[in-house]
Amino acid sequence: MQTSQGVSEDIRRRILDVLVGSLDDDVDGETLAQRVHFGRYHFNHVVKGLLGESPGAFRRRLLLERAADQLKTTNLPIAAVACEAGYSSAEAFTHAFRRAFGTSPLAYRGLNASDHRLDAPNGVHYVPPARAAGPRLRKRRRTMDLTDRLVEHGNWLTDRLITCAGQLTEEELDEPIVLSPPSVAFTETAPSLRAMLNRLVLAKEMWVAATSGHTLPATSDTSIEGMRTRLREAGGEFAQLVNDIRQRDAWDTAYVDTTQEPPNTNTFGASVAHVLAWDAARREIVAGALIARGIDPVSLDPVQWEFAPSELGRIAATARSG
Repeated sequence: MQTSQGVSEDIRRRILDVLVGSLDDDVDGETLAQRVHFGRYHFNHVVKGLLGESPGAFRRRLLLERAADQLKTTNLPIAAVACEAGYSSAEAFTHAFRRAFGTSPLAYRGLNASDHRLDAPNGVHYVPPARAAGPRLRKRRRTMDLTDRLVEHGNWLTDRLITCAGQLTEEELDEPIVLSPPSVAFTETAPSLRAMLNRLVLAKEMWVAATSGHTLPATSDTSIEGMRTRLREAGGEFAQLVNDIRQRDAWDTAYVDTTQEPPNTNTFGASVAHVLAWDAARREIVAGALIARGIDPVSLDPVQWEFAPSELGRIAATARSG
């Protein structure tokens, strides 16, 4: 049987199988053409004639459709969804996703949308596989490394602590808490819960400004929703910066922190380690203060977080893009 492009149905099916089967492969157009024993130019011409899309556009669309499905049906952090979609940074993924779906990945995750399909000239769309093994146990193109997990977990847990603190009255949030034993994690000897939560958010804002050369945000809203909004912005930017540093293998690269007086020279790796270490210490103190007030912030353990059910929610570390 011949199609209208003069290509047999068997070859058409073979081309589709190669394109769809390559979604988890890091391949270029030349490699795809070789898999169907075509030259690169002939392969591009045939695919365009058959599908109305170039091979690259076809694969990108299916990867974005799959990403949209994952955002709605799995607990994968947005950074991991971006990796599975073949994007080297959350920023690039967000730009492409927004252009395709008209909204950011984070906003899409919150929408009541059930159809992940984009406009297509050929009617071929991503079809979700059976999820019997669970979303986190399926094969990925690139796994989340330790840095991903530390940053993602830190952002999620900070958001969780702020949300849980919302169960307290304004007076309870502002009540001084004598830390016992005393801790150098906070400058005050008896900080309030609001002050401690604000310090967690401010730390991200300060280090994003320091490592990116930006100025601190003008807003310092310390209401529960205000701090959550600031965390989404600063946490997302911090995750993007860490991802960029890792992609460039720039951990040992020095930069000048102009937010200090006088300006100080640090390395990116030391700065990221500083944020993660101090955040962990501060979160433990905040969690203890909440538990003492009868509020259980749920498990703080990354092992439980990794497989946490969707109803626990998860702030996207790439919330700005994602």
